[in-house]
This record gives sequence, C-alpha cells and structure tokens, in this order.
Amino acid sequence: MPLSDLLAAKAIFPSLKANSKKQAIQELSAKAAEFTGRDAREIFETLLQRERLGSTGVGNGVAIPHGKMPKLDKLVGLFARMAKPIDFEALDGEPVDLIFLLLAPEAAGADHLKALARIARLLRDDKVAKKLRAARDTDAIYAMLTVPPASHAA
Repeated sequence: MPLSDLLAAKAIFPSLKANSKKQAIQELSAKAAEFTGRDAREIFETLLQRERLGSTGVGNGVAIPHGKMPKLDKLVGLFARMAKPIDFEALDGEPVDLIFLLLAPEAAGADHLKALARIARLLRDDKVAKKLRAARDTDAIYAMLTVPPASHAA
C-alpha cells in the first residue's frame, strides 16, 4: 500500500506549533477530525491511550502516534513538521520534529501494521528525514512521503 493511499496532500502541516507532546497530539487530533469526520476528542483519547503503553517517539526526531478507531472506513495519515522540536519522551531521549499520525479502522489488522512499518522505514532513513526537515513547502514534503522508495535512490 503506497502512502499516497492514506495521506492526502492537504494532510501535510509543514510548521505545526506546539510546546508539548500532549499539545502536538491535540493539534493533530483536531486536524485529523477534519479528514475523518470523527470527534477530535475521541481521536485525542485514542492516541493518548496508545501513548500510555509507551511513547511512539521512535528516535531520530521522529514520532508515529497511532491508534485504531471504530467506524473508521480506511487508514488515514497526517504528517507534521514541528515549528520547533518538542520532548516526545522518545526512545532515544531526543526531541521530535517529524510526526506522522496514523489512524486505522478497528479491523485493519495487517494493513495497520504494514502502514506503520512502511512509515517507520521511510522516516528512519536519514536522507529522507534530512530532506523533510529542509523542504520548504507542502508539495515537496508530500512528494517525499508518497514517491515509491525505489526513486529515492539517487
């Protein structure tokens, strides 16, 4: 499944402002509500519940908050680059500035895991992360996230 199937160009936020992990999740939940038609508070609670199990800050300045929601009909992703890095209680203790939020239907099972793996592989690539941090507009960020990986090998 290409990331373009779950990430809309309008779901890219190149300069999200938040001072904390909780605030960043709250901001992204509100934006996710617009794309899913779901209640922002419900999304926020779903994501916080997952964070209580362990931080989704995977290291290298990257976080992938995610959760499963009832009555969601497809996988939905949002990407944000933080205006300034925030403490996300990441596994490596480093602040986070790249966040990919993923919401999945309750019954998504393998699709949810495959999407998470693909997102993690892409964002953990140092070259990709560096380009995402340097990109100046949403179109460039969207292209970097959705172009098949083979074309990244320059």
